Amino acid sequence: MAEVLNAHPENDSKPPFRVDVQLHDLLMKGEKRPAPKPAPAPRPTGEVLSLPEPEYPQRSYERDMTEKEWHRLNTKRAFLCWGWPFAQSLYHRGELRPIIAYLFTEFKCNVDCHYCWSFNNNVKGMTEDTARRSIDWLESIGCRVLALMGGEPLLRPQFVHKVTYYAAKKGFYVYLPTNGRLMRPEVTDRIGDAGVGIINLAIDCVEEKPGLPKALNRIRPYFDYMVKCQRKYGYAAMININITHINQDDVLELTEIARTNGLATDYHINEAPLTEQSHFTHLERNGTYLTPEDFPKVEALLDYLIEKQRHGYKVANPIQHMRDMKRLMRGEVEPWNCRAGQNNLIIRPDGTLAPCFPMYSATYDWGTVANHKFDVKQLDEMKLDCSKHCLSTCNYILSHCYSAKRVLKWMVKQASHGFRGVTGSFDA
Repeated sequence: MAEVLNAHPENDSKPPFRVDVQLHDLLMKGEKRPAPKPAPAPRPTGEVLSLPEPEYPQRSYERDMTEKEWHRLNTKRAFLCWGWPFAQSLYHRGELRPIIAYLFTEFKCNVDCHYCWSFNNNVKGMTEDTARRSIDWLESIGCRVLALMGGEPLLRPQFVHKVTYYAAKKGFYVYLPTNGRLMRPEVTDRIGDAGVGIINLAIDCVEEKPGLPKALNRIRPYFDYMVKCQRKYGYAAMININITHINQDDVLELTEIARTNGLATDYHINEAPLTEQSHFTHLERNGTYLTPEDFPKVEALLDYLIEKQRHGYKVANPIQHMRDMKRLMRGEVEPWNCRAGQNNLIIRPDGTLAPCFPMYSATYDWGTVANHKFDVKQLDEMKLDCSKHCLSTCNYILSHCYSAKRVLKWMVKQASHGFRGVTGSFDA
């Protein structure tokens, strides 16, 4: 396992996936998903839906929010969009109750990070019809957090503006991950006005490096404008960082930059594809993969981040997640309570479903929008193997927080300081 996850740049004989061969064959060669059909809905057969044209601007911005107003807004969003759906999912345990859904509006991307197998420039982007039907269906099954995924969602900023506006009007907390290259001030203004809840800016280094184009120096004016506009529009912002062979010093610097700007951070450890990705061109001779020589430094880096979190840095990762990164780097982790396909899901650009990011290219048939085929038994059997080889940050955080006892303890902590904004991690 270590040789696969932490492939040495000069090793040319790595298998193209990390899960058990039997599971991989089931996912990639087994129950093939059919061509997606339009989701049934109480509308005339064959009608193509569109998204409403956003009103812009929706209000005047004579002044920024005060810190108290900003905290109040985000506390309200947290409880309505995260807390209440969580409570409902506990009541409907036997049903599909996604707390968060990942809407892949694009598979295409405008940059080529050498560690990233999560984009494919040959796949057509999502249509307005699929986006609207997806949001309507998610609303009907209690989901209130919508992440717009890629590739790079902002390849079509007008489309993202429409999706954000429509979802926010329906009470969704809209989460926008982006590499920031296309986040011009006018784009930030429009998605901010539309009601985006959080912008998660993916940055891996301060100065661009070979294989790591997501650099702060390439987007600094856009970054500064995004930070400045948080109190204007009410959204929160954070930085997403992938720990690789060539950016460990940058991780430290970016963490301090986030701290200086009052932003949260979340971290990933570089992982090779879990399942085969035929479009991925950087499996061989990849300079971003961790090597055994990196292990001690990465472990020290993770210990440093854990200590910073304990001293008040805004870090989204649970401490146990960062401890498990050390284990995965050297081999396997213990299976964890992954909620993929139960309390989260992904919707591909064509409207087909999958339980999680690593499975988005699987041909296994998990259904389509409004016609899901998620089966708890199949998912549980799959996760016995795949959860030992995967530490998806989004899924791990959801798994860690999916505990009534832990949530209640956290809520008591929020109440103790008068709900002056959602603060602190579930570890504290």
